Amino acid sequence: MAIDTTPEDRFLGVPHLGKDLGVAFVVIVALLLGWLLREATLSRTIAYQDSETGFSLQFPAAWSTADSLQDVLLKVENPNTGSAYKTNLVVEARDLDPQNPPTLQEFVDRRVTQKSSLTGYHFISEQDGVVDGNKAREIKYAYVVQPIEQQRRVSLPVVVEAREVILVGQDRVYYITVAAPENEFDAASARLDGILKTVNIP
Repeated sequence: MAIDTTPEDRFLGVPHLGKDLGVAFVVIVALLLGWLLREATLSRTIAYQDSETGFSLQFPAAWSTADSLQDVLLKVENPNTGSAYKTNLVVEARDLDPQNPPTLQEFVDRRVTQKSSLTGYHFISEQDGVVDGNKAREIKYAYVVQPIEQQRRVSLPVVVEAREVILVGQDRVYYITVAAPENEFDAASARLDGILKTVNIP
């Protein structure tokens, strides 16, 4: 039995091709707009400045402040991390002894010693860098955390990778650290690259 295809239903000799192309075009446009919206959201930042030290930087607007048991200038985390342990950024500052300031390498050695007490600590690498025109030293390491420490709540240990940048200002040393579950570390490290470009040390 022959199917009567009217001219309106045919495009380039294929039935309904015009409608299919129209639907495909709408889908592509929708995906493109969604991608642009996502990129615009991810690129938005929040400016942070410490009132006491004058230290400032910008961090992703989607990240939120988090509590810390340590004495830190700033701690923010990414609530969208696909793990019980959330990707986070921590900034610490310590006063320098003006009479006998340690060298940058001495700060690195002290930090490595401090971090070696972490569970499953493993030193990965060390390299030079520059932040806001100041010499910096970067270390990478990994360790293991138990993100939920409440009874009767199941949570497997998480392998965390961290990248820490140590830089010395006029009267303070600063530690800027990003830590993330190992499967999200590459993205977090790229984020840190962007954050470091916004750092201003008084």
